[in-house]
Amino acid sequence: MTGGRDEFAVLLRRAGLEIVGDWRVEEVLPPRSAWRRVIAFGTEPAVSVRSERSDLADEVDRQWHRLASEAGVLAGDGTFLISVAGNWTHAVSEFWTRVRLTDSWRLAAVLGERPGQPEFVTLSMDGGALVAATTEEYDVWLIAENRLKERQEDEARAAGRETPQERADAWASLFAGPAPTEKLLAAWARGLARNRAAPLDLRVRLMEKDPYVLYSPLPADVVDAVLAHPDWKLRELAAEFQPDVTPDQWARLIRGEHDERHRWILAMVAADRRAELTEDSYRELATDPSARVRAEAARHRNLPPSLLVALAADPEATVRAAACPSAWPHLDAAGRTALLGDPAGEVRAQARLLHHREHPLPRAVYEARDLEPDALESCRLERELAAHLARHGGRSERLALARNPRLDPDLVALLGDDPDDGVRFAVSTRADLTETQREGIRIDFDPGVHYHTLDWVEALHHDDEAMRRLSASAHPLVRRSVARARRLPADVVARLARDDDRVVQLFLAECCDDAPADMLLRVWQWWTGSLTVPDRPRSHPHFPRSDLLRYVDDPNPRMRRLALDDPDSTPDVVERLSRDPSAEVRCRAVYDPRLPPAAAARLTEDAHEHIRNAATVHPRLPARVLARLLRDTRTADTAAESRALPVEVMRRMVEHVEGAPPTGPGRVSGACSSAPGEVR
Repeated sequence: MTGGRDEFAVLLRRAGLEIVGDWRVEEVLPPRSAWRRVIAFGTEPAVSVRSERSDLADEVDRQWHRLASEAGVLAGDGTFLISVAGNWTHAVSEFWTRVRLTDSWRLAAVLGERPGQPEFVTLSMDGGALVAATTEEYDVWLIAENRLKERQEDEARAAGRETPQERADAWASLFAGPAPTEKLLAAWARGLARNRAAPLDLRVRLMEKDPYVLYSPLPADVVDAVLAHPDWKLRELAAEFQPDVTPDQWARLIRGEHDERHRWILAMVAADRRAELTEDSYRELATDPSARVRAEAARHRNLPPSLLVALAADPEATVRAAACPSAWPHLDAAGRTALLGDPAGEVRAQARLLHHREHPLPRAVYEARDLEPDALESCRLERELAAHLARHGGRSERLALARNPRLDPDLVALLGDDPDDGVRFAVSTRADLTETQREGIRIDFDPGVHYHTLDWVEALHHDDEAMRRLSASAHPLVRRSVARARRLPADVVARLARDDDRVVQLFLAECCDDAPADMLLRVWQWWTGSLTVPDRPRSHPHFPRSDLLRYVDDPNPRMRRLALDDPDSTPDVVERLSRDPSAEVRCRAVYDPRLPPAAAARLTEDAHEHIRNAATVHPRLPARVLARLLRDTRTADTAAESRALPVEVMRRMVEHVEGAPPTGPGRVSGACSSAPGEVR
């Protein structure tokens, strides 16, 4: 445990509680939902203890223990779940903690913001009953509730039967009563700014509260206005993320920036994005008074050669070093000689690296140590230097040498028998080896380590014969690199689909359009998706699309969730799987557009936050539930992203946000309330 969890654990021990196991997501209603029931308007206490009692804490503890015993909170071995209101971290407040009473327990005197003002909820392990203590103005209330799951079901079903009038009343209630707090309005702004169903004009109006709209393509006139906005942060975000900033817009933006740091950032963004600039803009950046602006200009791939040559002779060494690689092909002999003899070591090193890609590197020059060992990977090497390093070089030198594509065959063979595993592995991935030679090199291959695709194999993806030969390689990384091809001959696909290295099958599923259905289904059972292709293998054109209902009772949750993809599946199947014991299956169900409104309402109180959030933005979520979530500072930003929000409600929310005091430019910080829920 770290941070708030350590502090919280100390508090629990002071209260005489033994923590049982580690923090985890308990498959019961989340703490915030339990607190909502405790402090909701109309809640009545099971017991009320007057605050002026001299034995207040002892009496509260006695009454809590009696109620907890009667309700079944202390059933079994006495383990129960607890949540305490206070300034704890989000990680603590969003998780139940498993505890047991010790002989010295004293809850009421310890568990709260102040001694004698208890604020805690205890829950049975099955989530069926709760007993809580909360401090009112003159009393401490003890609240007990049983049959929680039945009550949740009843509430969800009632919400699912919402009539048009009840829906209208729910939206009216959103703006009734006390005015929204600044924190709540900030949450509305964050959510509406991200709501793709919100009209563009509303999202643009919120830009100064939350600039999220700038991460999506905007009309040219809006981009033009933002690039001229007085707030630098908005101008920067537009330059960085708008896809169609024109050369003329870049020109006006660069010319209008008088702050040196701003020009440096713009130069960096323009270089990173390979933005097309006007000739005048290139010249302005390349002649800027700031050295770091000129250095960024030198990185721009479209910078005219004449400006690159000028920057290679810049008075500042950092600029010359930045310009050297791009300027080198355009320099005459005198210009190259000047850089090779530059007084700055970083410039000389760059120039010598480039020079020796064309002219063999002598041992004497290398040993002068102006070049790092990495240079041995790309430079042409004199035979004496290569032979010496292959036999006597350090590990980093031999490793770089093993990757040099121009190394003589006898030295490649020597390094293939190197005592170091890493050196031998580098040799084993060379393009100039036969598969027999490759198989003869001893390697330690860890299938769990991330390896990059071999670029020389990737370059052969169009060559069917090369793919046939390489798909039979004994080296897993070669086969993995073959599997990355978009199209492969049928016999190659068949071989790789049976490969013993399951990562080969994974890459085939992710990259190859010819991957077979049976293999895709095998991969699906253990692979949940990557950042680069998060929807594979399920989105693969060969992935099975029919006869998936047979998996609805499969013991593997990943197979059960496929039942919802069957064209013959029904809303009843969606509702059934929304109750699945596996969070993964429920998560798939909550994204299904056929999810019944009552199920959406129920899933807003799921044990897992990502499922609750998905239910919150589901288009069939009843209005009364969504309106309640919009009034809670901890859920309002997610709720404001909901596609179920009527446009007229969004407009009223924006009007309230615009009437709020300014929160400052840029993204609004999303601090959570320390209170456990809505105010009664």
